[in-house]
Amino acid sequence: MASPYKRIFLTLLAPPLAVCRFGCARCCAAPIAVFWLSGIGAIVYGVLGGPANLATTSWTTVLLGVGMWVLAAIWALTVIKTIDDPNCKPNRPSLCAAFGSHSTDSNPLDDVKKYY
Repeated sequence: MASPYKRIFLTLLAPPLAVCRFGCARCCAAPIAVFWLSGIGAIVYGVLGGPANLATTSWTTVLLGVGMWVLAAIWALTVIKTIDDPNCKPNRPSLCAAFGSHSTDSNPLDDVKKYY
């Protein structure tokens, strides 16, 4: 079991990765990733001048990006808080399978041996 500080830190830093790693509703990882990546894109775009092509930083665009990142983190925290739920299903969608193994995953070689 991961410490609560590790879960919160990962949720604030990379919300979709935290949902795949610790969450029960792993189907939420894709929409959370969209908000998170859009937030990063808006922050970078705002630093480069934003939609008005300013010579300085467009702080409204940067704040929009920070807001989207915070929204993704809050959504991820909401999904992760159900980690101790006994009704949580261990099934993982293919998006989360790319982010490392989960303790309930079976060994693929055992599945191959069943067919021989």
